Amino acid sequence: MNTKRWIALLIAGAVLMVSLVINSVFAMFQNDFVSDFSDLMTLETAQIDETVIEQGSAVSRIAVLEVEGAIQDTGEASPLFGATGYNHEFFMEQLEQIKEDDTVKAVMLKVNSPGGGVVESAEIYDEITEIQEETGKPFYVSMGAIAASGGYYIAAPADKIFVNKETLTGSIGVIMQSVNYGELAERYGVDFVTIKSGPYKDIMSPTRDMTEEERALLEEMLDDSYQRFVDIIVEGRDMPEDEVLAVADGRIMNGRQAVEANLADDFGYEEDVIAQLRADFDLSNAQVFKYGTSESWGSLFAVKVQSLFGNDIETQMLTKLMTEYSSPRMMYLYGDK
Repeated sequence: MNTKRWIALLIAGAVLMVSLVINSVFAMFQNDFVSDFSDLMTLETAQIDETVIEQGSAVSRIAVLEVEGAIQDTGEASPLFGATGYNHEFFMEQLEQIKEDDTVKAVMLKVNSPGGGVVESAEIYDEITEIQEETGKPFYVSMGAIAASGGYYIAAPADKIFVNKETLTGSIGVIMQSVNYGELAERYGVDFVTIKSGPYKDIMSPTRDMTEEERALLEEMLDDSYQRFVDIIVEGRDMPEDEVLAVADGRIMNGRQAVEANLADDFGYEEDVIAQLRADFDLSNAQVFKYGTSESWGSLFAVKVQSLFGNDIETQMLTKLMTEYSSPRMMYLYGDK
């Protein structure tokens, strides 16, 4: 073997050794780094910040709250590379802040949501009514493109509800869905083995048909949640129950129809709602602000990574698999979950 070949082998060996060392070090610290970085991002974005929308008195303020997207509790922090959306825990913290802050004299709730979970919607409703009862602070709702099902549920206790003529709202009702792929699996020779402690333990199983007894059990649950929905509209909108029931069949309606059905009070955009709050509660000099989170370097990095990889089909598929519900649940939701 000549000298050039020996030199080439030595260089290749050195490169291999360096590569192995780098890979080993990276493997040792990768998990800790990602975990620490994710924790850092969560800590940095967990603090509630305030952004002034309209200048005014700092001791007499109007708070703007936003419910954007499906009302569901997906956990405390967003995925490292995931897009941000509705954060249930953060929204509940904002409501708590409003209850404790004496400088907040009124609230405008912006709703642009097809609804969501029964439990999450009820939590928001309960907190809003508690604030109203304990502090007397008025809530006005400004509905966006859609405020349906659970989106209407959380708006129902408001002192006034404003819509656009093209707003989609209504969809009063409860839905529970699952997929049955048992026949498809059987066609491909897939056999499911289930061991259960009782006859209803695998109720709504995706591998078999539902029995009539199981359907009756679930319908009783849905009827309870549906009646709760009707009751909160009766109370919040001061409507007779028969008038609510006349439109509480799951139908969707536009803003004009909602006003005519007494499910909304008037037409108006966000600025109109704020102007009405000022006029109705002597808040002409009130500061208008909204809650948010500081854009830390961590959150900016996550947004950048999302822009680079968010359109990758594999990333989208993994995100869908990780965020979809693993089991059926009752929903105040309009449209496909």
